[in-house]
Amino acid sequence: MERFVCTICGHVYDPERGEIRLDLAPGKDFADFPGDYLCPVCFAGKSKFVKAG
Repeated sequence: MERFVCTICGHVYDPERGEIRLDLAPGKDFADFPGDYLCPVCFAGKSKFVKAG
């Protein structure tokens, strides 16, 4: 599983850590998030995330 970063605010989703702000346990792949997922920091849509380099 890969990390993804929001191109608007720089928030990084790391599947090894999960997403505390959204109560998502570690181990969830970003690809499995619903299409209406929003960044917990700036509320940008899922399409604004790219694989972290």
